[in-house]
Amino acid sequence: MAYKTDILLGHIIKLYGHNGEVMISLGDNFRNNLPVLEWVFLEIEGKPVPFLISESEILGPDTLILRFDGYDSSEKVKEFLNCKVFLTQKHSGLPESKDAESILGYNINTIDDEFIGIITGITENPGHFLLNVDTGTGNTVLIPFHEDLISKVDRRRKIITMDLPEGLTELN
Repeated sequence: MAYKTDILLGHIIKLYGHNGEVMISLGDNFRNNLPVLEWVFLEIEGKPVPFLISESEILGPDTLILRFDGYDSSEKVKEFLNCKVFLTQKHSGLPESKDAESILGYNINTIDDEFIGIITGITENPGHFLLNVDTGTGNTVLIPFHEDLISKVDRRRKIITMDLPEGLTELN
């Protein structure tokens, strides 16, 4: 399937840490409105090169930290400094239901690294998704799946860290 890669997400502005992470300054269209990402394209020598994302973390309304699959040191990613980062049209918004199903089995943790549960299903409501999360105590809680609540996605370890309002998991 051919992808149109002319949707500019932002630019890599610096390395972040020592584990191959890069800091991206987001373009105006994505400030406070970041889609769930699995792939991005870096413009290298004028051509789009696809990269699988293994981890992502939102640092603020206009800053994103990414780690690419297979790139685990600053030395490996330093050549990407100042590269433009593009999305495909497929990834320009929230995931479609079939894309969202790729997170089934992921753990949900709080920002304090407390385990909430495992994603067992996704309920699609008009305008948003709800995660069906099995807490391991026989209860299932519904958690809104919205980028404002997601603080980090670790695809390698299958963990989504969420900043949830206090008491949200007790409402269900």
